[in-house]
Amino acid sequence: MRSPRRNRRTALAALSAGVLFAVAGCGGGDDRTAKGTTGTAEAKDVLLQPLASPGPGPFTASTARATASPPPTGAPDGEPPSATRTVHPVSGAVPGLYGGTRSVAACDVERQTSLLADDEDKARAFADASGIEAVQIPGYLKSLTPVVLRADAQVTNHGYGAGSATAFQAVLQAGTAVLVDSRGMPRVRCACGNPLAPPVVADGKVAHRGERWPGYDPARIVAVEPGVKAATSLIIVNADDNTWIERAMGDSGGRDRTPDDPPPFEPDADLLFPSPGRPSESAPPDTAPSEPAEPTDPGPPVPSDDFGDTPPGEPWEYEEEGDPDVAPEPTQVFPAEPDEPAGPDGPFEPEAPAEPDVPMEAGLDDVFAG
Repeated sequence: MRSPRRNRRTALAALSAGVLFAVAGCGGGDDRTAKGTTGTAEAKDVLLQPLASPGPGPFTASTARATASPPPTGAPDGEPPSATRTVHPVSGAVPGLYGGTRSVAACDVERQTSLLADDEDKARAFADASGIEAVQIPGYLKSLTPVVLRADAQVTNHGYGAGSATAFQAVLQAGTAVLVDSRGMPRVRCACGNPLAPPVVADGKVAHRGERWPGYDPARIVAVEPGVKAATSLIIVNADDNTWIERAMGDSGGRDRTPDDPPPFEPDADLLFPSPGRPSESAPPDTAPSEPAEPTDPGPPVPSDDFGDTPPGEPWEYEEEGDPDVAPEPTQVFPAEPDEPAGPDGPFEPEAPAEPDVPMEAGLDDVFAG
């Protein structure tokens, strides 16, 4: 007879297998694609999701509203797409990262709330993936802002199957309707009601699965990072006339207005090369004096002597006799005035340390010796 602990392990294994089978089945039966839906730790497979495709395991029917499609995000000037995959970090607070239509919400937030409320299992799984309680879903969705992506963006998407959410890496096409939080992070994909989280960008070779769209370039993918602080509004691009819109956080477009202080670049500026989200190098302050100073030549560096003092500027010369008016440098040696004549065997040697009493017969080589 099996123990209760062993029975629980068997049930958990069966449940996990059911989740993977359900998600893989929505992905078209491609086993390689299913590997990308098993979690985020080994995110070597990334699913490409066109803006109108619900993708595997949708939580709800689409609540996205038809909006004007943004321009493709491929390489500018008709350059061919790069073969090298590059994911560019971009702050969610960057003006122009998102777009929309003035006074029109990209998603129907009320319908999204109703669809989740009608299915307790999906609501519970949605809340778990979003880090909230199921009872908080209505308030949570109303706090988010409906916009559309203006660049292909990698996210951690979540498919629903067997009562739980399963994470997988995905690239959402520019033009995808999303709900973003106060730090500019995509939190819900409106085409399927799936909860979204920050991406897990894997190192090394990554396989892109799914349908590629016109303008797709693996070197021009953004990874949205949270803004430094919570914002009260987003600066988005009006898809109708390429102008700036300031949209209040948690608003569906009813309070849209022209920003009082528009960004210092055009709405169609390239988000990636260079990215306006990265701090630009400001011009150095004008510290030039009113009258230009004449350049000076300090000349070659002059080494200091053994006592840490700098030698005099003039060439150092040996003198035969001392100069009482000039104090000698510590390393210079000058002969002293004789007080007594030298003895027959050499100079007189005093018992106590003192200045020599007799003139020294020294050459230049003796002065520099030692």
